Amino acid sequence: MKFIRFTGRDGKIYCGCDYRDNTAALVEGNIFEDFKITDKRVIVEELVSPVSPCAVLCIGLNYRMHAEETGIAIPKYPILFMKNPGAVTGPYSDIEIPVSCLNPPEVDYEAELAVVIGKSAKNVTPETAVDHIAGYTCANDVSARRWQKHAGGGQWVRGKSFDTFCPMGPVLVTTDEIKDPQALTLECRLNGRTMQKGSTSDMIFSVGEIISFLSQSTTLAPGTVILTGTPSGVGFTRKPQVYLKPGDVLETEIKDIGALKNKITAEPGNPVS
Repeated sequence: MKFIRFTGRDGKIYCGCDYRDNTAALVEGNIFEDFKITDKRVIVEELVSPVSPCAVLCIGLNYRMHAEETGIAIPKYPILFMKNPGAVTGPYSDIEIPVSCLNPPEVDYEAELAVVIGKSAKNVTPETAVDHIAGYTCANDVSARRWQKHAGGGQWVRGKSFDTFCPMGPVLVTTDEIKDPQALTLECRLNGRTMQKGSTSDMIFSVGEIISFLSQSTTLAPGTVILTGTPSGVGFTRKPQVYLKPGDVLETEIKDIGALKNKITAEPGNPVS
């Protein structure tokens, strides 16, 4: 099943499924608990992120080829950082480059598979982790590299958490439709040019291993989103380096899930530099 979240004609946000012809079947209730698919079809004005996360946990350097292109050793354990849930935006919404990141340019793209927890997970094994997954969606871990490396006090969260730095969607695909999350193709295109193309088979730590690791003595609540890392081809490793700029169009696609398409704009009216 594929779930969406969207704004209706009244401006309110709804959950739906069977999205076609710009309409969806209305879903009542909480998709992580009890829900009902109704017979009512409603007009979809705009898709928003398919989940409003309670937390966004991220794994760095989780693709072998990406670790190689950065020159950093393969990690022994998953590298965890977080994004502010307020950074989440819709699948077709603009990504705004902060004033503080325009000069010099530093904002980079990272196509990622996002896993959404649907059932509380604590001390689970890699083998049972799938029982706690609600589904999968596309995400882009947009990153301000200078802030990430130098201006964030030695940690990554600040450079990853600016508003609009986590587009997600367009749908949440349930686990019954994704038989093997380690056999998905990811692609990131910038202005039509393919920048990243990889497979989740290149992950250092599998989806099950990530969830097991993160759940050690820690409860992962329903609605937790886990970004599982990005394949090679990011902008800061290229020669010359490639960074996002206003007017660009960024597309993030995962086979069997769908694609994001986000226009890059400059943050309007910010007096702080």
